[in-house]
Amino acid sequence: MSIDNIKQFIKERAEQFGAKIDNEFNKPYVERNNTGQEALKDNGAYFGFIHPEEETSGPFHDFSLTIFPSDQDKPWLVCLGIGSSGFKNDYELATYPGLRRLFSKLINDRGFCKSDFSDIETSLPKTITGNQDLQHIKNTIKIYTKVLPVCQIVNDPESEDGKKLIAAFVAGYAKLRDWPSNKEHRKAISDALEPFTKTNEVNEVEEITNLLNERKFIVLQGPPGTGKTRSAKEVAEKIKAKTFFTQFHAETSFSDFIYGIRPDINNKELSYSESLGSFTEALKYAINKGGEKVILIIDEINRANLSNVLGPIFYLFEHKMDKSNVEIEISPGFKINKLPENFYVIATMNTADRSLAVVDFALRRRFAWYSLKPKEIKNTKFFKGDFLKIQEIFDWYASSNELSLQPGQGYFIADSQEEMKNRIKYEIFPLIKEYLQEGLLKNAKEEFNKYFNDRIKLSLFE
Repeated sequence: MSIDNIKQFIKERAEQFGAKIDNEFNKPYVERNNTGQEALKDNGAYFGFIHPEEETSGPFHDFSLTIFPSDQDKPWLVCLGIGSSGFKNDYELATYPGLRRLFSKLINDRGFCKSDFSDIETSLPKTITGNQDLQHIKNTIKIYTKVLPVCQIVNDPESEDGKKLIAAFVAGYAKLRDWPSNKEHRKAISDALEPFTKTNEVNEVEEITNLLNERKFIVLQGPPGTGKTRSAKEVAEKIKAKTFFTQFHAETSFSDFIYGIRPDINNKELSYSESLGSFTEALKYAINKGGEKVILIIDEINRANLSNVLGPIFYLFEHKMDKSNVEIEISPGFKINKLPENFYVIATMNTADRSLAVVDFALRRRFAWYSLKPKEIKNTKFFKGDFLKIQEIFDWYASSNELSLQPGQGYFIADSQEEMKNRIKYEIFPLIKEYLQEGLLKNAKEEFNKYFNDRIKLSLFE
């Protein structure tokens, strides 16, 4: 295999991604090459790109695109590396979750990705250092074992698959270094990453239906605008179920959901009448109509005090209850020991509501949980550009927990440009501003501010 061919290949891809060297004073990267015959005898041979402020030889700082080659027909190791001198300019970049998310998608079971890119103390695992396919460069790997946050074994770098993988690593490094300066550069990067980052389209309604048939009691969780309630209703329609609907709030009580008594305001004398909650109404219907499927949809289930609302019926939601010899009183004269087979519950939960307490672990065990995430949709009224920009900011800067705050696709549907601008101004802008005021997404504040300035001429910091 030709090292020179691959070196030329990555330089061409770098230029395609926006890294054009105009002159010696304006370089997007410094090229390193240590592939002499002595080095190739497992004595530290490598080549690639380093930070443009670094020297052409000697120890260096910050992130690098590093390839450990072989002059034999043996596998190479393609890596995102860190200079042995540690960080100088890139430490903050190393903490961005999006960097890890990107490179973790480029590797397979013959690769490795650290959980923390700022970690330069932990060595590579034995799956890399002890890999039989890399014995010809084991000493070289040992030299750099603590400063390789991402690496992938490539059997044949000059094959079509090998070049795709190397091009994707160069594209990832291009995003890291912010090389692209026009649409052509960005498209070239996107095309190189697409085979690794493309997600298969999922029929969510079908998946939820299958899960419901298996578990019977499920919670659809996700950020606002991801279509949780709509999906619940679509599932009910798909299985042709009789639907009962209720929405929880802070004051929802046992008497609202199960059973209570209420004063008769139309009677001159004080009297009370029984009041069946939505659960009891749905349950009685299911018992009386044994051949018909019944779904109770509970919207915003985590807004209520669930222990108070559910009371003793909590026991009935046990999945695959082996013994049902305990009777639970639902209302006077109405007791059951098991929920009927034709009775289903779909609840929804907004993961962006920061005022809500963590859901009880006992409830989590009794329900199956399905996550709905923001996604592109095929709709002529869907403003894809705005959605993708907000998604890009979240993907790069948001922690795993903060991803649950991303506005869903429902925020980006409008009949006109003017309506979309108003949705950004009066819905998305206040939402992001509130997140920032709560100390969330702090690293993304300038990116969000630029987006809003460019799109609606508003600043987050006025």
